[in-house]
Amino acid sequence: MSSFQIIQGGMGVGVSNWCLANAVARQGQLGVVSGTGIAIVLGRRLQEGDPGGHMRRAIDAFPIRSIADDILKKYFVEGGIASNQPYRLPPMPLVKPSQAFIDLTVLANFVEVWLAKEGHDGVVGVNYLEKIQMPTLPSIFGAMLAGVDYVLMGAGIPRSIPGVLDKFAIGEAATLKIDVTGDETGELSTSSFDPNDLFGGPSKAPQLKRPKMLGIVASSTLAMALAKKSNGKIDGFVIEGPVAGGHNAPPRGNYEFNVRGEPMYGERDEVKLSAF
Repeated sequence: MSSFQIIQGGMGVGVSNWCLANAVARQGQLGVVSGTGIAIVLGRRLQEGDPGGHMRRAIDAFPIRSIADDILKKYFVEGGIASNQPYRLPPMPLVKPSQAFIDLTVLANFVEVWLAKEGHDGVVGVNYLEKIQMPTLPSIFGAMLAGVDYVLMGAGIPRSIPGVLDKFAIGEAATLKIDVTGDETGELSTSSFDPNDLFGGPSKAPQLKRPKMLGIVASSTLAMALAKKSNGKIDGFVIEGPVAGGHNAPPRGNYEFNVRGEPMYGERDEVKLSAF
């Protein structure tokens, strides 16, 4: 049987943040930041004046100065916006995203991971949702650019992500099929990202460490399917039990609700750890 370890969860946007992950990693455990929606979070932190200067410190470490300067110009507000002033909204995610969206997403993931890894030799992971697909490629590259050690993904079956990690590690472009209802051929719903475009041309992107890939699963059946059908190596699994909350799978078969309106789980929902 493989060894098991309890890790800090990482899907509370702005809660499973760099501060928490940094503290956990300093204790010798795997600290995990949430990468979902982090572009929005970075934009708002900068518009709030970046108290403590943490965002700007990480942005200063970003290797592409032109992108860093552009984001600061667009979003940073000295002293913060007024309480009655609306935030500047980031670009919308699209299957074919704008360059502004790509730049902000890459930088935001870099910043969160860089801060989580700052000042220690521990390990840091980043967590994404398979079901939120359009930001995935630039998000992963930004995290890898900051040296992320693990990529964790659940809320679906992330079969294509190991191959993305392999491509980005050697500075090559990667593609990802976006699930679009009615697009049977996939011709209208393939997202692509080439790190060389950020760095000014072919073969300009750096070679990066390939982070380990952890699939988040709620059953041994799903784990085995992910291990066999992925386009690259799955390095391990995060196993969610029925009390995990959040977006874990519903109970199997017909189920009832308790007095609080929560679904009631049974023996069929227990994860068989002996199968791993």
